[in-house]
Amino acid sequence: VKRYQPKLIFLANPNNPDGGLISPEIIRSLLKLPILVILDEAYANFCPEPAGYIDQVASHQNLIVLRSFSKWAGLAGLRVGYGFFPENLVPVLQKAKQPYNVSVVAEKAAAISLLNNHRLQKNVHKIMSERERLLKRLGSIPWLQPYPSSANFILCKVLDREALNVKRSLLEKGILIRYFDKPGLRDHIRISVGKPKHTDILLDALNEME
Repeated sequence: VKRYQPKLIFLANPNNPDGGLISPEIIRSLLKLPILVILDEAYANFCPEPAGYIDQVASHQNLIVLRSFSKWAGLAGLRVGYGFFPENLVPVLQKAKQPYNVSVVAEKAAAISLLNNHRLQKNVHKIMSERERLLKRLGSIPWLQPYPSSANFILCKVLDREALNVKRSLLEKGILIRYFDKPGLRDHIRISVGKPKHTDILLDALNEME
C-alpha cells in the first residue's frame, strides 16, 4: 500500500481456484490500512462453519462484501448477485451502475431461490459432505495432492505426470475438469463436487491411470 498507493484491494474469500480461506488476522490487518477492501464471498455458503464478513460492513467504512446466486443457488448463467456497502458509498455506486443491470428472468429466479432457501441449503450441505469424501479419496491417489477447500471444488497438484494428459484422459471418458498451467499453478487440475455417483465415476477413472 505504501509503495503503490492503490485505492482498493479485491480478494476472493474463499479463494478461487484453491478454495482456501483468508485468515481473520489478515482481514483485520487489511481493514486497518487506508484502502477500500472488497471481499468476493461467492463461495461463502460452502464453508464448513458460518463464514463471511457481512455483519462487519456496518462498523467498517472501508469494507465491501459481495455475494452471488451463481454457486449455491445454481444461477450462474443469470448473473445475479448482491452486495453490502458502507452507506456513504451507495450514492456513488448508484451513479455508476447501469439502470437495468439485472434482467427480469434473473430477478425472478433470485426471488424464487430465496423462497426455497431451505431446499437449496440442503443441497449445499450435500455438496459439503461429498466434498469431504472426495477430498479424502483424492488424497489416497499417490500422484495427486489435493488442497483443503471451503468451496464447491477441489484443486489438486498433479505429481509425476502431465496434468494436461490427465485432463485429456478424463475427457475421453466424458469427464470434464479444469486444467491450469500458469505461474504458481503449473500442473494443477480442479474438480467440481458433484453427486456421489459422479464422484465414484471420477475416482474409478483416476485409479485406472495408475
